[in-house]
Amino acid sequence: MNENLNEIAKHPRVKQLIDVRNIGLYIFGLLVLAITWSGAKTNQTNYQLQKKISNLNQKNDVANLENENLKLQNKFLQTDEFLDMAARRQFGKAAPGERVYVIPKSVALSYTSKIVPTPTVLKPKTQNQKSGITQNLTDWREFLLGHNAPGN
Repeated sequence: MNENLNEIAKHPRVKQLIDVRNIGLYIFGLLVLAITWSGAKTNQTNYQLQKKISNLNQKNDVANLENENLKLQNKFLQTDEFLDMAARRQFGKAAPGERVYVIPKSVALSYTSKIVPTPTVLKPKTQNQKSGITQNLTDWREFLLGHNAPGN
């Protein structure tokens, strides 16, 4: 058995593979792979963190805009125009020289059209109807070939 191993070790190809210079290259290659792998993992982590930061920045911007909107709304609620509108609406008040007409709700509703919601009924597919995708593809083919062009 030792003789077989000695013969294999003496083979020129094996000598070339276990040469000290080649072993140094193997180690260098493994180091390069390890560093590359570590860098890729770091880049992936940075990308995930950057996505979280971007998402939080967007939420922060939305919250800031909502705050600005509320500040403007508060300023409007403190104006005389708002007080005037609120007094007119809630208490039926009017400015000097104006007339207020109070119409009962039942009278106002009698002049509106009654909208009755109609239930939507799904029609079952007949055998000659095509599926949505097939019909869409057929419509595009007809359009592109000019079969359904205006005036035909």
